[in-house]
Amino acid sequence: MMRFSSAPISLSFRIVTLGLVLLAVSFAFTHAPLRAAPPADLALCDRFAADPADPDKPPDVNGIAEIAPSDLPLALTYCKAAAPATRRAVYQLGRVYAAAHRWPQAIASYRKAADQGESSAMVELGITLANGTGGTKNLVEAQALFDRAAAAGNPRGIVNLVALADNGGPAVDPVRARTLLAHAAELNFAEAQFRLGVMAANGVGGPKDDVAARRLFEKAAAQNHVGALEWAGAFAQSGRGGAADKAAAKAYYERAAALGDDNAKAALKRPECPLMLSDKRGNLLTDLCF
Repeated sequence: MMRFSSAPISLSFRIVTLGLVLLAVSFAFTHAPLRAAPPADLALCDRFAADPADPDKPPDVNGIAEIAPSDLPLALTYCKAAAPATRRAVYQLGRVYAAAHRWPQAIASYRKAADQGESSAMVELGITLANGTGGTKNLVEAQALFDRAAAAGNPRGIVNLVALADNGGPAVDPVRARTLLAHAAELNFAEAQFRLGVMAANGVGGPKDDVAARRLFEKAAAQNHVGALEWAGAFAQSGRGGAADKAAAKAYYERAAALGDDNAKAALKRPECPLMLSDKRGNLLTDLCF
C-alpha cells in the first residue's frame, strides 16, 4: 500500500510558496479594475460636475457649463466617492477643484484622468498649461495633450490644437489642421466650423472655396458664434460665395453687435456714414453721417 509521508514541508518550499502568493497578490492589485462606487455617487457627481462637451459623458447626462459655488461642497463629496470607479469622475473632480480655484489638485486630477484616456481631461490640462494657470506654463506639453485629444476625436482638442498654433504655439501642418477641423465641423462644433471656414476662405491647407466657407460661417452663425456672424455678414453683403443679401448681412451684423462685436457695430454704421473727410496726406479725419 502506498504511504503518504506526514513529514512537514521543507522550509525552502514554504518560502517559494509564500513568494508566489505575494507575487499573485501584487499582480492582482496592480492590474485590478477600477473599484466600483455606489451608482448614486456617480449619478450625483454627474449632476453637479459633468462637462456638457465631454465625449465620455452618457447621452442622458446633460452636464453643466459652470459649477455653481453653492454646489461645490456636494460636488466634491460625490466626485471624490465616485473617482475610483471611472475616469469620468476623476475628470469631473478636477473640474470641481478648478471651480474652487484649487489648481494643484485640479491639475493632478486632470493629469490622472488624462493618463486613463479621458480626452476632455487632456484638453483642460492642456489649457491650464497653455495659459500658465496654477503657475506652470508649457506650450510643448499643451500641444501634445491637445494632439492626443484630437487623435481621440475630441472636437475641443482639435480646435485648441489649431488655436495654439495660431497664437504662438508649436506649428501644426495646415493640411492636417484642415482635415481635423473638418471632422469637428461635422459634429456641429461651431468654433471648428468657423475656423474651417476661414481656412477655406483664405485657401489655407487646401483649395480656396468661398461657397463652402459661406456655408460654414452660416452654420456657426446659427449657433451665435460671434466671429462667424461677422464673416457671414461680410459674405452676404458682398455676395461672396453666393448671392448678395443686404438684409441678411444687416441681420448677421446686428446679432454680432448685440454680442459685443466692435467690427459688426462699425459695419452697421457704414451705410449711415458714406462720406469721409481726409487731410492732404490721405489720413482720415472724420466720417460724415446722415
